[in-house]
Amino acid sequence: MTETIVDTETLAAFCDRVRTSPYLAVDTEFLRDKTYWPRLCLVQVASPEEAVAIDPLAPGIDLTPLWDLMHDPKILKVFHAARQDLEIFLHQTGRIPQPLFDTQVAAMVCGFGESVSFETLATKLAGAQIDKSSRFTDWSQRPLTERQIDYALSDVVYLRPIYEKLRRRLDKADRADWLTEEMAVLTEPATYRVEAEEAWRRLKVRSGKPRFLAVLKELAAWREREAQRRDVPRSRIMKDDALLDIAAQAPASAAEMARSRSLPQGFADGKLGAEVLAAVQRGLALKPDEVPKLEDRPELPPGVQPIIELLRVLLRMKCDESGVAAKLVANADDLERIAADDEADVPAMKGWRRQLFGEDALALKHGRIALAVGGRRVRMVRLDA
Repeated sequence: MTETIVDTETLAAFCDRVRTSPYLAVDTEFLRDKTYWPRLCLVQVASPEEAVAIDPLAPGIDLTPLWDLMHDPKILKVFHAARQDLEIFLHQTGRIPQPLFDTQVAAMVCGFGESVSFETLATKLAGAQIDKSSRFTDWSQRPLTERQIDYALSDVVYLRPIYEKLRRRLDKADRADWLTEEMAVLTEPATYRVEAEEAWRRLKVRSGKPRFLAVLKELAAWREREAQRRDVPRSRIMKDDALLDIAAQAPASAAEMARSRSLPQGFADGKLGAEVLAAVQRGLALKPDEVPKLEDRPELPPGVQPIIELLRVLLRMKCDESGVAAKLVANADDLERIAADDEADVPAMKGWRRQLFGEDALALKHGRIALAVGGRRVRMVRLDA
């Protein structure tokens, strides 16, 4: 049974019907190419028995029953690659649906590789071939065709068997707790919020000069607030290269700012130009303890590079043996930090990652284990037995 819901009464009835379901598969269609905040255009929800497409753009529809359903703690909400969907729910309601199951993360834990696509899981676990012809639909246009609705619903229809099979694999491998640790990050609101004062960190900054960073901090904060206020992409306010150029030049007047070739003609003399100059002045006025600093990357001790390479081999070996995506366990920065410091504050040295890799990484580093090749495979040899 599938349907499109366009009124509050039908939505409330659906939510009442599925409230006793053990889980709901959820997906969204949205646009954000012309806005700062993603514009929600369609919500697809499937219980084990039925699937519906909910039209949030339908005149007069009240989504309160849906929001209440998403926050029901007795129902597991299943998404694939949930971050953008969860950002939408957080913006719409101020809360994140819980409890949560992300099939992309679960698949990485279960040996399907790094950032596995929904199409891959649909083929391998649901025996389905996804029709991609509607992938680039403008979901804000109405009416939506039956083909578009069918395409949208396929995401949650096939998400059901994907979830059920991944859940059984997790339980069989006794890794359900591993996923719980990962979901704690996804359900933390701070994961999605960009504080204006921290917006400068999104930029590719090469200079660590205090004057430059001080001005950049204020300029980026101004742009972030202005983009949010007007609900337009950041680049509509000012492009990144222009922001970095102005921060480097720190112009004191509209005439000075107008010399920048990264700004459109007339920008410096307009309202936004005046606001940019004010942001520059705020940056120059920051006290030394208010000026941001680039994170210092510790200089690697002499001779540590071979240790990093050994850790990389160990990581690949452990992940191949356990069927876990290496990207989920540790990245290159983690390996560098572990090689340089036994107490490195990195995810790879905490929780299930430490059990899987971190303890052996320290043992390899201190000569308690060795790596050997046998039968065309790398194996671990314990030297302290």
